[in-house]
Amino acid sequence: MGMKALEQRILAEGQNLGSGILKIDSLLNHQIYPDLMMAMGEEMARLFAGVAIDRILTAEISGIAPSLMAGYVMKVPVVYARKLKPITMSGPVFLETAPSHTKGGEVNLLVSSEFLHAGENVLVIDDFLASGQTLLALARMVKSAKSNLVGVGVVVEKMFEGGRALMLSKGYDGIPIHALATIISMSDGKIEFSEG
Repeated sequence: MGMKALEQRILAEGQNLGSGILKIDSLLNHQIYPDLMMAMGEEMARLFAGVAIDRILTAEISGIAPSLMAGYVMKVPVVYARKLKPITMSGPVFLETAPSHTKGGEVNLLVSSEFLHAGENVLVIDDFLASGQTLLALARMVKSAKSNLVGVGVVVEKMFEGGRALMLSKGYDGIPIHALATIISMSDGKIEFSEG
């Protein structure tokens, strides 16, 4: 089920910058609509209602708001991977890198080991499923922590970038992967959503 309100906001405010880059800073990154974000959290909770979840893992910065709302509804803590190591982060750290589509180069993702526990069920949430590289990095982190990856939820999936196919090919075909809005094409400056 697509979220019509989310799709309408993306069509109204999103910018297709070409090369498959969708700018939705007014929804996720720079500005946030709390009512829409809460609806997204509720929809995430509905989609993963049959899954036992102990915590949510995401990446700063755009993954935090949807994860926070989902965590609020699910009543589980939310952990976000940092891109820069703060001086307060000490002790063992899980570190992964992922290529950045929008920034270019590699981005570090760091989580202190005190916030990922062996044997726990972890739901990964992020803003986009595009190439799948960030989600794969978060999935590797879950594995490093000896936690169980039980699902992946994203706000927007860009089907044409092949991230879902890549994740399935890497052995994540046994877990639910849900997107709140799925874009099937961004050619000719348009934004086209999948139906259903």
